Amino acid sequence: MRIAAILIAAATLTTAFVFAGENWPQYRGPHEDGHSDAAGLPVTWSEKENIVWKTAIHDKGWSSPVVWGDQVWMTTAKADGTQMFAVCVDRKTGEVSYDLKVFDVEEPVPLKNGTNTYASPTPTIEEGRVYVHFGSYGTACLDAKTGAKLWERRDLRCDHWRGPASSPILFGGLLILTFDGFDAQYVVALDKKTGQTVWKSDRDRDFDYGTDDGDRRKAFATPAVITVKGKPELISPAAIATTAFDPLTGKVLWVVYHGGMNVTQPPLFGLGKVFLCTGDGGLKMLAVRPDGAGDVTKTHIDWKYSKNVPSRSSPILVDDLLYFANEMGGMLSCIDAKNGDPVWQERLGGSFWASPIYADGRLYLFNDEGTTTVGEIGRTWKKLAANKLDDGCMASPAVAGKSLFVRTRTHLYRIEKKD
Repeated sequence: MRIAAILIAAATLTTAFVFAGENWPQYRGPHEDGHSDAAGLPVTWSEKENIVWKTAIHDKGWSSPVVWGDQVWMTTAKADGTQMFAVCVDRKTGEVSYDLKVFDVEEPVPLKNGTNTYASPTPTIEEGRVYVHFGSYGTACLDAKTGAKLWERRDLRCDHWRGPASSPILFGGLLILTFDGFDAQYVVALDKKTGQTVWKSDRDRDFDYGTDDGDRRKAFATPAVITVKGKPELISPAAIATTAFDPLTGKVLWVVYHGGMNVTQPPLFGLGKVFLCTGDGGLKMLAVRPDGAGDVTKTHIDWKYSKNVPSRSSPILVDDLLYFANEMGGMLSCIDAKNGDPVWQERLGGSFWASPIYADGRLYLFNDEGTTTVGEIGRTWKKLAANKLDDGCMASPAVAGKSLFVRTRTHLYRIEKKD
C-alpha cells in the first residue's frame, strides 16, 4: 500500500509538471515555488494597457487565484466572517461562472488585526475538483464542473486569533491541512475523495514550544512535499520549529528549532537544502539539510541570515540565488543560497505581502499599493518596468499560458501582452 501511495503521488506530481504552463493548481504554483514555465508574459501594463479583462470580486479575501483549464477559482468572505464563498471566473471572458456560498458562520471569532481576512487560504484544484478551505470554519470539496458540494468538514477546530491563512495541498490521494492556532496546533491529512481523516499529528506531541503564550504559538504557513533520497517528506513550518513528516502516515521524521511566530512562508527546496523563514522573531532565515532524524537543530543547519528578511512575502529560489522583498520599505534582497552570503540589495519602496513570481528570466514583484516591479535577476539587478493598477495586492498572483492573473483587494485581472 505504501509503494502504491508513493506511485500515485509521483503520478500527481508528474501531471502537475506536464500542465505547469497552462495550469496554476495551488498556492505558489505547480511546483510550490513561485516558478512558471510560461514564456511571453507582458513586461508592462496599466489599467489601459495589456488588460484582457478586469472582474470585480465581492466582499473580502486574500486567497490567491488558482487556474485549471478555462476556470479561475478563489475564495472570498463577508468582512465580519458570517458568510464564505467560492468564486469561479471564466478564464477567457472574465465572466463569473459560479458564485457559491459555501458556509454560513453563526459566531465567527473577530479578527485581532486589520490585515487578514476570513478567506485568506488559497484553494487547490485538480481535474474535476476544487478544494476550498477557510481554516477552522470549514473545508469543502466542490465539483468544478457543476459547483456541487461533494463533501465538507467543519469539525477541525482551532482559534486562529488573527484569522486563517494556511493553504491546503494535495499529495497523491491526500488533502493536507494545517491548523496552527492560538489554542491548538496540528496537521491533518484527509482522504481527498471522501474528506475522512487519514492521519492527524499534534505539534504539542512532537516538540516543546517552551511557552504557554498562544500568541507565540500560532502560524500561517503552507507545507510542501519534497523528495529526499527517494522518499517523500512533508515539510511543515510553524511557530518555534519546523517539522518534517512522512506525508503518508504523519510520522515525525525530524524537527528543527528556529524560534519565531506568525510564520507564513512555505518552505523552499533546492541545492540539497530546505530554506525556511521564521516570521516574527527567531533566526529569520535558515538553510537546513533534510536528511536527518529527530532534533536536527545542532547538526543540520547550514547557515542563517537575518537582514531585511520578510515576515509575510515568500522568498523565491532561482538557480543558486534567493530573492525576497520585505514589508518594511520594500527592500529587495539577493543572497547566495549555498552559504547565505549577501549579493545585492535594491530598495523598491512600498510594502510586499504578496509573493513574487519568476518566469522567462524575470522576477515579478507585487506590492500592496498596486505597483508591480519587473526586473531581470542574477548577480546584478536590472529594473525593466514599474506597472500601476488602481489597487494593491495582498494575494499572490497566478500564471497560466501567457497571462498573469492578479487579484487586487477589489478585482481579478487577466494581464496579457496584446499584439
